[in-house]
Amino acid sequence: MDEKREKKKEKGRSGYARALKAAFPYTVPVLTGYLFIGFAFGVMFQEKGYNFLWAGLVSLLVYAGSGQYLAVNFFAPGVSFIQIVFLEFMVNVRHIFYGLSMLERFQNMGKKKLYMIFSLTDETYSLLCLTKIPKGVEEDKFLFCIAALDQSYWILGSVLGAAAGSAIPFPAEGIDFAMTALFVVIFVEQWLASDNHIPAWIGLACTGISLLVFGSENFLLPSMAGIMALLLSCRKVIDTEGGMADAA
Repeated sequence: MDEKREKKKEKGRSGYARALKAAFPYTVPVLTGYLFIGFAFGVMFQEKGYNFLWAGLVSLLVYAGSGQYLAVNFFAPGVSFIQIVFLEFMVNVRHIFYGLSMLERFQNMGKKKLYMIFSLTDETYSLLCLTKIPKGVEEDKFLFCIAALDQSYWILGSVLGAAAGSAIPFPAEGIDFAMTALFVVIFVEQWLASDNHIPAWIGLACTGISLLVFGSENFLLPSMAGIMALLLSCRKVIDTEGGMADAA
């Protein structure tokens, strides 16, 4: 019985090693991006007077990307808990839609399912959607390794940024634009990787209209709701166009 258990554990370890080796090349673009924007977050966080270890802890337990950039300003007098919850919800509401689209894919991942939901950032979501599972690699382990590698890059960047900021002080004004730049890169990569651009046009149209109607401070929720509604209502057309593009 013990021998069978040991063989099972050994098989599991070798499976993770194979998955980690297969997943790493796909995460290299995220590595380069996360080291930089994580570094930027660490610098901004350190400017508030916090030790670099706190930056690593926040990236480990919160791991919210743009939400962490926003949270830097919460460490100031006069910001209530209700304001923090509401603003973080508004910034990260898109993750609800990410999660809904991944429910079926995560349902057989056992205990790893909770971590996969927690770690579903924009960049990780993009990789999970676009990356094909290599032959000989278990899907659940491969997806888990992608998510874990991405978060490790973010944590490393945060710690390095906070440590560098405390050792070599320099102004952090404008450094938060790194997050916007990364989003633009992700959009361009997805555009080039797909022949079906209907979802992208829907996203651009809903976002642009919502920005004009509701303003820059309130456009996020209505734009996401509009995108979701149009994607669901146009699903057959999108699938048909995608099938035609693949056939071509």
